[in-house]
Amino acid sequence: MSQDNAYFDRIRALTAQLNRYRYEYYSLNAPTVSDEVYDRLFDELKSLEQELGIRMGNSPTQTVGWPAVEKLQKTVHTIPLLSMDKTKRVEDLCSFMGDMKVMLMPKLDGLTVKLTYLGGSLQEAATRGNGNEGEAITHNVRGISGIPTQIPHKGRLVVTGEAFIRTDDFEAMKAKLLDSGGQPYRNGRNLAAGSVRLLKSEDCRDRHVTFIPFSVLEGFDELENKSDRLRALDPLGFQRCPFLVSNRKLTKEEMESGIQRIRKVAENARLPIDGVVVTYNSVAYSKGCGRTGHHYKDGIAFKFEDDLSETKLRSIEWTPSRSGEIAPVAIFETVEIDGCAVSRASLHNLSFIEDLELMPGNRILVSKRNMIIPHVEENLDRGGFDMDRLVIKNCPCCGQPTRIHENNGTKTLFCDNPDCATRRLKQFVHFVGEKAMNIEGLSENTLEKLIGRGLLKDRLDIYRLDEHRDVILDIDGFGGKSWQKLWEAIGRSRDTTFERYLIAMDIPMIGNTASRALARRFHSSLDEFEAAVCGSFDFTTLPDFGGTLHQNITDWFSREENWYLWWELRNYVTVRPPETEAVEVSGGNPFAGMTIVVTGKVEPYTRNEINAKIESLGAVAGSSVTRKTNYLICGDNAGSKLDKARELGVPVLKPAQFFEMAGI
Repeated sequence: MSQDNAYFDRIRALTAQLNRYRYEYYSLNAPTVSDEVYDRLFDELKSLEQELGIRMGNSPTQTVGWPAVEKLQKTVHTIPLLSMDKTKRVEDLCSFMGDMKVMLMPKLDGLTVKLTYLGGSLQEAATRGNGNEGEAITHNVRGISGIPTQIPHKGRLVVTGEAFIRTDDFEAMKAKLLDSGGQPYRNGRNLAAGSVRLLKSEDCRDRHVTFIPFSVLEGFDELENKSDRLRALDPLGFQRCPFLVSNRKLTKEEMESGIQRIRKVAENARLPIDGVVVTYNSVAYSKGCGRTGHHYKDGIAFKFEDDLSETKLRSIEWTPSRSGEIAPVAIFETVEIDGCAVSRASLHNLSFIEDLELMPGNRILVSKRNMIIPHVEENLDRGGFDMDRLVIKNCPCCGQPTRIHENNGTKTLFCDNPDCATRRLKQFVHFVGEKAMNIEGLSENTLEKLIGRGLLKDRLDIYRLDEHRDVILDIDGFGGKSWQKLWEAIGRSRDTTFERYLIAMDIPMIGNTASRALARRFHSSLDEFEAAVCGSFDFTTLPDFGGTLHQNITDWFSREENWYLWWELRNYVTVRPPETEAVEVSGGNPFAGMTIVVTGKVEPYTRNEINAKIESLGAVAGSSVTRKTNYLICGDNAGSKLDKARELGVPVLKPAQFFEMAGI
C-alpha cells in the first residue's frame, strides 16, 4: 500500500473512530476516552483533511448541527440509471461473457445512490428512483458513512453506488426499529432504503448506513476500463466495491469459483448481497451494447434467489373464467420488486389458499418467480384460517350458488351457470382475440355494451351485427366511422386459417402450438379433423400431445352446443389453405422432422416468430418438454422446461448455436 493510500485509510478510520466517541459522549453519556485523546485525534483528522483535500460527509470536523428538509425534491438523471438483466443460471453468465473480459462484483442489497461532484465538491446525492427521476438526499450525506463531500478532483465526476447497512449492524438494530406499519424490519435493504430518504440527517446517522461506489458514470475519460476507473476512486477517499477481473474466457466451473470468491469476500466484509454482477470491463464496448427500456445490455446480474418482499393481504378478488372456474387473485399493499410495482398475484386455486392458510389482513411474503411472475410465497400470520368464511357462496357476477370441485386432490371454486355474464363475456373476448378470429375494435368494453343491449347472444351473432346497425350507432362512443371500421374488421376475419378457427373454439389447451400440429397432421382441413374426432383418432400419437389434451378434445366435441358452433361458424367464414414454404431438408438442415421446444427469451424474436422459424426448417415447434423432444432452445430467463430437459437428457442449445446450425 502506498503512503497516500495509507493516509486515505487513516482519514476514514479517524472519521469512524471519532464518530463512535461522539456517540458514546453525547448519546450514551459514557465516554471511553478523555477529552485530551479526543482532541488530539480530532486535530490529526483536520490536518489530514486539509493536506489531502478529502473530507468525508460524516466528518466530525463538519457535523456541528444536522441539516433537515421539509420534503425530498425530485431530480432528473441525464444518464438514466437503468436496471440490469437478471438470471439464476451460471451458463447464462458464460454465454453473456463470450470472448470479452468481464468484471465480477457483489450485487449489494441496498439502495442505488448517485453522487455528482464538480470542482472537487459534492453537488448532489440522489436516489435512483424510477431510473429517469430520483430524489435528492444531499442533506443526508452527513448521516451516511463512506461519502466524501470534498475530493481532490477538479473536473466533473459522477459516481454510482449502493447505500446499505452491514449485516451485523442490521442484526443489532432490527429488534429496536419498526417500519411504517409498526412491524420489525425483515431485511437491511428496506431499512437502508427508508433511512437514506429520511428528512432529518440526524435520524439517518443513527441507522449506520454505508455507501460503496460500484461504477463511475462520468469522469476519468482517459481510462479505458471500468476496473481502472473504479481504482481511480481510491485516492479520492472512497472505499470502492470489491471486484474480480477476468483476463480470458471463463469456463462454467471458473465462473462458479468466481461467484464463491465474491460471496466469501462479502461475508468477511459483512456486506449484504443478493447476487453477483457480471459486466463487460471495456467502457467503449459497453457503450456499444445499447439498452432496452428497462436495462443496459452491458451487464447481467446473477441472483442467488428471488427477492421476497413483505406486504399485507388486503383482500381476495374472485373472477369467473370462460370455463366457469372462479379464479382467486390476491390484492395486497403495493411493493416494489425488481424495479416494478406489484399489488396483485394469482392464488391459483382453493388448495393453494388452504395450504398457506391465507386470510385477509395476513402479512405475506411476495416474490417475482424467475423475476417475471408475481407469486405469494408465504403467510407470516398462519392460524385462524376458515375456508367457510373465506370462500364466496355466490358468483360475484351472476349471483348463482358456487360449488367447490375437487379433482386429484386440488380444490377449485366453480360457477355452473352457463349464462353467467362474466363467463360469457370472457368467451367472447377469447373468440375475437388476436390468436383466434382476430377482430380488431371488439374490445372487452365494446363487447360488454353489445351483450348488455342484447345484440350478442352467442358468438355467431358477431357476423350478424349489420342487422342492428342503427341500434349500434345510438350507443355512446359509436359513430358512422367507428361502425364502418368495426364491420370491415369483422369482414376481414371471415378469411381465416385452420389454426385460428380451432383456437376460436376454445378447446382447453389448444393454442398456437397445438393448433399448428393439428394443421400439419390434417392438412389444414376442418373436414379431415372432424372425421378424426368422429373416428376416435388417438391424438397422443402426435408430437407433444398427451392424454389430457386428447381427453380435452374428446370432451369438447361430446357437447351438442359445441358441435353447433363448430358447424355453424363455417357458414360465415372461409378457411384458406396453408401457405406453402420451401423447406430445406437437405443434409445441411439437421432439424427436419425434429421436435424443438423453446424456453426463455430468444432475441430478436417473439415466441411466435421463433416457432415459425423452427417450422420453416421442417421441424415441429413443441410447447412442453417430453421424451419426444429432440432439442430445447434455451434463451434468457429460462423456466422449468430447462430442468425438465436436463432430467430427460434432452440436448440444450443456446440461441446462437441454433442459429448457426440452422444457417439463420
